[in-house]
Amino acid sequence: MSLIHEDMYIIGLEKIVKQFKINLSPNQRYASFDYCYNYFLNTENPLEDIEKSCLVLAFYLASWGMLRGSSFLLNKSIKHYQATIQLIASIDKSAWNIDVINYDTKNIQEILHIYREVKKCIISGSNADLTLVTKILLGVFGFIPAFDTYFCATFKKMYRKRCAFRKLNADSLEYIREFYESNKLAIDKLALETFTIDFVSGLETTTNYPRAKIIDMYGFTARSL
Repeated sequence: MSLIHEDMYIIGLEKIVKQFKINLSPNQRYASFDYCYNYFLNTENPLEDIEKSCLVLAFYLASWGMLRGSSFLLNKSIKHYQATIQLIASIDKSAWNIDVINYDTKNIQEILHIYREVKKCIISGSNADLTLVTKILLGVFGFIPAFDTYFCATFKKMYRKRCAFRKLNADSLEYIREFYESNKLAIDKLALETFTIDFVSGLETTTNYPRAKIIDMYGFTARSL
């Protein structure tokens, strides 16, 4: 166990992530991350079939609740995602090498730059951006957790006097790196033994989950502690 803040401990990180993985199978919604991440990691030019690229991104977001309730995306067609796909296609492939293990100043600034550019492409008017844009960055690049309600609640509880996790900024990414470094052995082990699922075969690929995704799984599942 690693002491993160005062009397708040990381309780059974490996056990909690494995609890999440119980529901990870080819036909369940959690696998939508795998299909989205695999697609953008391995597609050299997502503009060649931009309609498919838009559909892959849109369905991943739908699986993770971004098209429910009063979401402005309910009123958008897949054409709305075209500008985001064009942006993704313009980003150097080195972005897919960023993970919490190398959150240095340069890479943190690169993440924040991509966040701002995706926000310009996908957000309409004054609609909220934090959860939606971080989910896109997780599904496409795998280099940050998604800052959804559950994840933010977990990390706010751990860092309650230092970071509220109400926005993506250098401070919040530094604390995620601190969390990784405090739990490196468990997170590395989980990342090395967790592989994405191939869409066609339904079998494991040789692509490991990013460490940021492991942290996302922990934050999402540990909300009830």
